[in-house]
Amino acid sequence: MLYSCKLKGACNLPVICNKKINTAGTSNADVPLAEPGMYQLDITLRRGQSLAARDRGGTSDPYVKFKIGRKEVFRSKIIHKNLNPVWEEKACLLVDHLREPLYIKVFDYDFGLQDDFMGSAFLDLTQLELNRPTDVTLTLKDPHYPDHDLGIILLSVILTPKEGEHVFQTQSLRLSDVHRKSHLWRGIVSITLIEGRDLKAMDSNGLSDPYVKFRLGHQKYKSKIMPKTLNPQWREQFDFHLYEERGGIIDITAWDKDAGKRDDFIGRCQIDLSALSREQTHKLELQLEEGEGHLVLLVTLTASATVSISDLSVNSLEDQKEREEILKRYSPLRIFHNLKDVGFLQVKVIRAEGLMAADVTGKSDPFCVVELNNDRLLTHTVYKNLNPEWNKVFTFNIKDIHSVLEVTVYDEDRDRSADFLGKVAIPLLSIQNGEQKAYVLKNKQLTGPTKGVIYLEIDVIFNAVKASLRTLIPKEQKYIEEENRLSKQLLLRNFIRTKRCVMVLVNAAYYVNSCFDWDSPPRSLAAFVLFLFVVWNFELYMIPLVLLLLLTWNYFLIISGKDNRQRDTVVEDMLEDEEEEDDKDDKDSEKKGFINKIYAIQEVCISVQNILDEVASFGERIKNTFNWTVPFLSWLAIVALCAFTVILYFIPLRYIVLVWGINKFTKKLRNPYAIDNNELLDFLSRVPSDVQVVQYQELKPDPSHSPCKRKKNNLG
Repeated sequence: MLYSCKLKGACNLPVICNKKINTAGTSNADVPLAEPGMYQLDITLRRGQSLAARDRGGTSDPYVKFKIGRKEVFRSKIIHKNLNPVWEEKACLLVDHLREPLYIKVFDYDFGLQDDFMGSAFLDLTQLELNRPTDVTLTLKDPHYPDHDLGIILLSVILTPKEGEHVFQTQSLRLSDVHRKSHLWRGIVSITLIEGRDLKAMDSNGLSDPYVKFRLGHQKYKSKIMPKTLNPQWREQFDFHLYEERGGIIDITAWDKDAGKRDDFIGRCQIDLSALSREQTHKLELQLEEGEGHLVLLVTLTASATVSISDLSVNSLEDQKEREEILKRYSPLRIFHNLKDVGFLQVKVIRAEGLMAADVTGKSDPFCVVELNNDRLLTHTVYKNLNPEWNKVFTFNIKDIHSVLEVTVYDEDRDRSADFLGKVAIPLLSIQNGEQKAYVLKNKQLTGPTKGVIYLEIDVIFNAVKASLRTLIPKEQKYIEEENRLSKQLLLRNFIRTKRCVMVLVNAAYYVNSCFDWDSPPRSLAAFVLFLFVVWNFELYMIPLVLLLLLTWNYFLIISGKDNRQRDTVVEDMLEDEEEEDDKDDKDSEKKGFINKIYAIQEVCISVQNILDEVASFGERIKNTFNWTVPFLSWLAIVALCAFTVILYFIPLRYIVLVWGINKFTKKLRNPYAIDNNELLDFLSRVPSDVQVVQYQELKPDPSHSPCKRKKNNLG
């Protein structure tokens, strides 16, 4: 493979690199290459020019892979519908030896199908000068069609030697973006997507089904789809972390949803955050490039919330002054001060024991990622150790007390992305303050144990009134990390869950019908008398009163030890089957099955799969509210039902309906950019489904791993 490279040095002349480069300066062709881990290769992927068209529209969606020794070490972002893409992405690679060339492969991304090959090239690392930036132009070729012109890729590279003893002292920069971009952020960017105006018609009916994608670095969001309109009203809010002091660029693309084929590109625009002032809301009307229409957004830049990483010796809650300040901040007297700041979370990641050996040496290089919604921080790596000690303290601001703390242990691998070792998910409301506990690590699906335990000590302080009010607004969305995939086990699981919810209604109907048929005369007689009494004396306030009595009845059953809630072994078995299928899919990831090539069927099946999940989750959340699965939410439901009962008892229905109607009709007049929400659905979204209940269950550790517990005052 031929490629030309310009060397920034004494020469500055283009040469053909399939021959040895003779330049003024130090070539590393004569440098001893036997010692592993000697070099750091910094690469900047600049751009591509005149790339091959692989799509029907005469364009491509190119991305680039870097490989060393048949192992993928970097993958770029996808640039949609562009034959002259600009990436400007950086990668830092640790190279064991220079005799292995760096392979560059370019592909065209096809959602749901196998990506198309667009050409490849390689870079001979022995021809690079040490400690000197080099601009490289690679000519892409296809080995099967060597005469085809597939364009060029432009890189900037610099190769620097590293002493062997220092190679393992710093964390590899070739971890995936999810882990690399975990450092502390400098602010929050809040975006409210209001509406689109005069978008381009992409369907044969003269309309579109538009949705919008946002990207800031590794953070990605996708809006909901608005069917059959050119002037969609979204009114959705997304929050990004701002890592750079100077701001950054938010890439925005608009798409038309097409069932059965690839989505159509409507247009793109950008927001330069460095041009916006902080602590102020900006209304932006952005013209879509490469398309038609405008997007209307509200953008607000605010200072960072309180997040920190420190050593175990630096502990906010053990400092009496800081502890009192935190308690004061979330005291009942400060209910209406910053409603978004619900509470404070401190996580001590102490150590892990008995981890899985991920390396051929029988050891692992573990590090720990701590996540709360979209807040993600990580520890340092402890190399060659199955019983690592981190002794780190993480602090977070709590925006939703119903959030789940996720702690994941990975093995850092210098040759590829990090290997999964184990994970735990801990709902904030289930945390016992100040207790050091050994949590059994679970698999990726959180359905069963994997090897090892992790020792954590967690403290939660929150304002209960703020937490209750935040329950009635939409949940924070998580970053888009992967597309929904089709799984026969997941489809079957959701079908069975939905069937169980429907069967509850069917059995209730059978029960009522049996009363009508006098299958049991005493029961039918009692039901008949109750029917006459309720109908004759019925008042509207009795509806919430009945629900209130049901909640109270279940509560007294639980505290009296007559809990009729049963462990959901059916869901657990289904989740285990799904995990086995995931393992099988991971092993056969390179084999494209027939189902992956029939995009239309896959799209329909995924939609059915998701609809079944939503229906089943809705029914399970109602059940779990009355079952006191989350006592905080059940108590909140009791308070709300008491209030509704009193209101309906004392206030005539016409006045209640009048107030409700006036509020609905004037809401958009009072606040044109208000985000639509339904308080009941927002409440139910905080109640875990049966699947989540299984995932959040704490497994019992092995007796040999019982930690020394130490209690402190409960601060919550």
